[in-house]
Amino acid sequence: MDWFILSVLTAFSVASCDAWVKKWFSHLNHYEMLVYPLLYGFPLTLASLFFVEVPPLDDIFYLSFAVSVPLTIVPLILYMKAIKVSPLSLTVPYLSFTPVFMVGTGYLFLNETPDRWGISGIVSVCAGSYILNLDGKKWSIINPLLAVCKETGSWLMLIAAFIFSFSAVIGKLAIMHSSVMFFQMTFFVVVTIVMMLIFMMFRLIKLKHLAESPLKGCVAGILLFFHILFHGFAISMTKAAYMVSVKRLSTLFGVIYGGMIFHEENIPVRFAGALFMFCGAVIILLKAA
Repeated sequence: MDWFILSVLTAFSVASCDAWVKKWFSHLNHYEMLVYPLLYGFPLTLASLFFVEVPPLDDIFYLSFAVSVPLTIVPLILYMKAIKVSPLSLTVPYLSFTPVFMVGTGYLFLNETPDRWGISGIVSVCAGSYILNLDGKKWSIINPLLAVCKETGSWLMLIAAFIFSFSAVIGKLAIMHSSVMFFQMTFFVVVTIVMMLIFMMFRLIKLKHLAESPLKGCVAGILLFFHILFHGFAISMTKAAYMVSVKRLSTLFGVIYGGMIFHEENIPVRFAGALFMFCGAVIILLKAA
């Protein structure tokens, strides 16, 4: 039960950070939107390292850590561009395909195989994401599939979901060969530094833009920090595909934010799809985990 609660808290943190960044920083380019929560969350992750004991580290940890850095940065860039150019309720649902991809990557890297209830729950989550893209005015069974081609944010998020299926399981492998707090905090310190250096080198961001709204930036940083914290502990407690399936309840929260804050259309249908995803998460909790 603990991992489920932490996974739901992760989902809420993700959706809240997405909505906050989209609302207050969408006038910036997607690189600056991505850096904002990382930069303002950096003091928290860095300070945490002073309270974390360094565990014994082996070659698997170092290799997993090194591979995880690019496998995290690339989909994060795609992720932020997706929520910038398209509605939240038409982008975040495609992240729900990450646990489907993770059935393969989890077995490949962690030797984790979901049981039949786990598979049922994962399929239910994905079916919910499909329903989310049904058009209430023009009912068509192929519209959600066509959305991937027509909506830029949708196919960008689908690519990000596929890459995340690798970074999530490799990140868990690194946690298994270190500790939750050490890996999570060290990893995001490194990712933030690397990303800032690359973006500044290629002049993709302007520091003056990142200093315009420090208070709003701090809120984004705090939300990201909780996301990092909850994710690390949750994924260490159960199979990676199960944790990420429940984490994708961020879609449910994202649809709610999309309707309340951004007044996006077709919210009732999208909410129904999000609830379908919630049922999948419950199946995983009660039957599979």
